[in-house]
Amino acid sequence: MTGRAEGARSVGRVTSRLTQPGEGISTSLVVMLAAACGVSAASLYYAQPLLHTIAQHFHASSGSAGLLVTFAQIGYAVGLALLVPVGDLVNRKILVPLVLGVSAAALAASAVAPSIGVLIALALLVGVSSVMAQVLVPLAASMAREEERGRVTGSVMSGLLIGILLARTLSGLVAGAAGWRVVYWAACALVAVTALVLARRLPRDAPRSGLGYGALLAGTVALSVRYALLRRRMLLGALCFSSFSIFWTTAAFLLAGHPFNYSDTIIGLFGLIGAGGALCANVAGRLADRGHSRSLTLGFAVLIALSYALMAAGREHVVVLIVGVFVLDVGVQGLHITNFSVVLGLEPQARSRINANYMVAYFAGGAIGSALASALYDSAGWPGVCALGAAVGVVAALIGVFDWLSPVSAPAPAQAPSVAVSSTSPGER
Repeated sequence: MTGRAEGARSVGRVTSRLTQPGEGISTSLVVMLAAACGVSAASLYYAQPLLHTIAQHFHASSGSAGLLVTFAQIGYAVGLALLVPVGDLVNRKILVPLVLGVSAAALAASAVAPSIGVLIALALLVGVSSVMAQVLVPLAASMAREEERGRVTGSVMSGLLIGILLARTLSGLVAGAAGWRVVYWAACALVAVTALVLARRLPRDAPRSGLGYGALLAGTVALSVRYALLRRRMLLGALCFSSFSIFWTTAAFLLAGHPFNYSDTIIGLFGLIGAGGALCANVAGRLADRGHSRSLTLGFAVLIALSYALMAAGREHVVVLIVGVFVLDVGVQGLHITNFSVVLGLEPQARSRINANYMVAYFAGGAIGSALASALYDSAGWPGVCALGAAVGVVAALIGVFDWLSPVSAPAPAQAPSVAVSSTSPGER
């Protein structure tokens, strides 16, 4: 009897350490996940305010240096397609620290890169291994109760967004004081510490899918075929991040040149303007929970288009430029959170795979935007970049109008009988 009782207590202790979907999530765990998301995602952005300095160091063109951003985003899209769906298959307590360890190694190698070509290749690996934020967001959404999913997702995403904007600021400050290579060493240390903390503190969870890896990837693609709502939000996400990348890929060259002539430190401080976007994340999540996703979608898309009109006028007026950047960040992050709140409600048991679909489109759009912006800046300057960004915002707004006018339709039924699908997407009710 004593042995059986002890065994029962042991099983109870193990079970209590497993994540329990939909039963609520503690504030401390939300904070830890938010911080980890910020650290993971930040690795993609340290180079952005340093592109001018890195180009000078390696005697490279602005187009070549801009490939650091493009390849990091391509790598991120690859990681989203191949690694994030695994979050529905294996224990995330093992997966997340392991992949973050690879990220730390890639950042360390970047710190000693001998050429721009090697640094670009390593940016691809950094991108692939920085996707763990997109495993942690569905984890938080899965643990949250239905009525708090938007709020919890917004809180975790706020941490991610704060990590992104601080990455640029800290990168500029560190590079201004100690050089751009030290930025990569500091990033390596931060990611390594985060991996160790998560290995110890992250809750264990049971696999959510009995599929093999190949079938899991096929099922990931099938989700985008099944849901028209997901495809529309994927397109909006691609346009959303494309508009964001168009500015940040070229910002360092604009701000380092005439008439601004700013240093890496000052350029990095522009990242703090994005605080408006981070603050907007929680508000957007709460409003989406209340069923306002359609109006939010149209409003945020209009802000993106408006921001580029402001930034074009701010070519020689820094205050107008700052207002434009603020409006861009609010529009981009607000639309992104609205999209997240909608798509993560489609199939609760497939959130990592749904997230993978959405984020692959999101970062593919970012990679295309950064590549086009780099080429346009060399050939058409800042006016060409702003025209491109405004056009992307207008297209997103037109899709928002279509979304507003479209009747609300129930998602197609899931093929697997074990997967529960709500009759309407939360936030589209």
